[in-house]
Amino acid sequence: MKRKLKIRQKILLYILTVTAILYVASVGYILWQSRANIYSDAIEKTQLTAKVSAKEVGAIFEKELSLVRTLSQAFTVYKNMPHEQWKKLFLDMYIPVLRENPEIYSIWDSWEYKSFVPGYDKDYGRFVITTWREGNEIKWLYDERSINGDPPIYGKYKKLGQEAIWEPYVDQVTTGKADIKLMITYYSPIYINNAFSGIVASDVSLESLQEMVSKIKPVKGSFAYLISNEGIIAAHPSKDFINKKIDEAFKTDNEKEKIAERIAKGEEFYYTKTDETGKQLLICHSPIIAGKTKTPWSLALSVPVDVIMANAKKTLYVSLFVSIAGLLVMVLVLLFVSDNLTKPIKRITDILKRMARGEVSDELKVDLNTGDEIEEMALALNTTIDGIGHKTTFANEIGKGNYTTYLELLSDKDVLGKSLIHMRDSLKKAAEDEEKRKVDDQKRSWANEGYAKFGEILRQNNNDLQKLCDSVIAALVKYVGANQGGIFLWNDEDKTNQYFELVSAFAWDRKKYLTKQIEKGEGLVGACAMEKETIFMTDVPDDYVNITSGLGDANPRCVILVPLKHEDEVLGVIEMASFKVLEKHEIEFIEKIAESIASTILSVKINARTKMLLEQSQMQAEEMKAQEEEMRQNMEELQATQEEVERKSAEIEEFIKSIQSSAYVIEYDLNGNILNVNDSFIQFVGVPREQLIGSHHSDNLELSDVQKKEYGTFWDNLKAGISKKVKSTITWKGKTYHFLETYIPVKDSEGRVYKIMKLAFEDGEFK
Repeated sequence: MKRKLKIRQKILLYILTVTAILYVASVGYILWQSRANIYSDAIEKTQLTAKVSAKEVGAIFEKELSLVRTLSQAFTVYKNMPHEQWKKLFLDMYIPVLRENPEIYSIWDSWEYKSFVPGYDKDYGRFVITTWREGNEIKWLYDERSINGDPPIYGKYKKLGQEAIWEPYVDQVTTGKADIKLMITYYSPIYINNAFSGIVASDVSLESLQEMVSKIKPVKGSFAYLISNEGIIAAHPSKDFINKKIDEAFKTDNEKEKIAERIAKGEEFYYTKTDETGKQLLICHSPIIAGKTKTPWSLALSVPVDVIMANAKKTLYVSLFVSIAGLLVMVLVLLFVSDNLTKPIKRITDILKRMARGEVSDELKVDLNTGDEIEEMALALNTTIDGIGHKTTFANEIGKGNYTTYLELLSDKDVLGKSLIHMRDSLKKAAEDEEKRKVDDQKRSWANEGYAKFGEILRQNNNDLQKLCDSVIAALVKYVGANQGGIFLWNDEDKTNQYFELVSAFAWDRKKYLTKQIEKGEGLVGACAMEKETIFMTDVPDDYVNITSGLGDANPRCVILVPLKHEDEVLGVIEMASFKVLEKHEIEFIEKIAESIASTILSVKINARTKMLLEQSQMQAEEMKAQEEEMRQNMEELQATQEEVERKSAEIEEFIKSIQSSAYVIEYDLNGNILNVNDSFIQFVGVPREQLIGSHHSDNLELSDVQKKEYGTFWDNLKAGISKKVKSTITWKGKTYHFLETYIPVKDSEGRVYKIMKLAFEDGEFK
């Protein structure tokens, strides 16, 4: 048998147990969450430290990149300067830079032969000027490189074509250097006329970065290290890790966290690991992006987890002590409160039992002065007793049919009181709804009879637009009880003069034809058409319209204008005036009838237009017949013209063949490079076509000192469209040839010179 417990026992058993469980759970959650928040804050601080340190390293990278970027931009203006002047000028620039920047080991540049040596067409081959420090002495070297192809590192960044920081490498490239160092190269390309022409680069030893990174120790036991874009460790507190790949130094971490891949993508991330001593470490990576480089590096910061979580442990011990003390205090308070609660509750319980048996009287009211919620319970109980008494009286009055009786609600949430009031209102509304239903049925019957009547009118008059409008307006005015009305239709027969025209009017049971035209947007008719909405006025101006009746002229009480609309196209407007103010259902009836009228009017107009178009098509067929005969004659004339063009084309082809056989024909582009030669010239000089195509006009051409000075002007005149006749001497394979040459500029359809044609004849005077 289940044991029944008193309230005091339940308070001590249930509330104390549940409270203790919730208290312990809450305190435990708070401690756990507090520890998690401290750990999260520690990670954020470590990440922020890594990010700040990464920006400091990035500032160093940006400084070095700015130097080579400035030099590369400045050097684009020295393309046409002789190489000997290059050497002196660039050395004068490099040497002060090396002296002012002791961290820079060397500055060097590279210039592509293809951009500076005329006729050089290989994609490799370059000359290099290198300046470096050796102790307190600055040395320089000028040499050639990549004669048989670009080395892998240079070729990689040449193809990239953007400023970059090279991966750490052992400097073993420059001939003549006395020492070998682990370096970083800051690289900036030189572009001249949008073509890659060379680079300017500086080599910096990793020692300066190692010194800077070694000072990054935000907390005890922490350290930082630097990793390149391709995963090479560039700086580390332990020299054993320097210049090692990340997958070699931290193989397990790299496989698990994809460190190398994330560094290459420029990601900011962190992870935890356990070192060889069992100590847990937090590793935060922050990307280093300098200038316009696409190869971000990463700065990693390693922090011992136990150091950053020391405060969390201290907080845990203090919180446990406070929570245990609080739990003891809670038990004592519950014992005291349970005694003060149970006594008055027992008294109220006895009263509720009497009410449950149906007893309601003023003697059930209770008077308590505890000053707490139990006193509020007693007051609520007394209010409930009063409310039940009032509702009993209210229900008796409704039972007698007195629907006007009043009941005051105890509050906005008095469900029983609201239900009784709702019952009274429902009974009252039922009688009113029955009366309204009868009125609505009469309106629906009136509208349905009207739809049927006007449907018949529209069917009987769908071939004559004037008769249709007359019948509709007369019937509509009578059916809705208006006094007069008119139909305005949109007249668009004359595209230059379109307007609304009054086509039918009805006034007091007789037809009255009026001549009236309204522009679009003019007056109420124009406004109704523009807005495509019904206009209903009950405040009609005195001078708007007068209605004549047996009692004389008077102003209408309402005016309605309804657009005749079909698929959003307004065909016209119905306007009616009435002494009687139209009701809502009458207005809706007129609007629906207007849609049917518009559809019928459109059908009548389409039928009339179809008839007219049929007549026009018959006339156009006759005109087409005459045009076909005229076209046939034009085709005969065109055929004769085409035969004449073919004859002249054949003559031109024969003329060109004769020139090709009697002269040496050579075509040049505007820079003087040979585009094409004819077979006669190839046979004459005995040189293969492949060797001639692409060679320059000046190749093998013997020029006097005067001709050399005027050579540029000669080509400028040809580009300007001026033909030239000259004598020239050319040497091919030890043989000398003398020619009489005519240079002819060839223009395109817009009159621009796009190539030069030369006709050459062997000069007999030299034979």
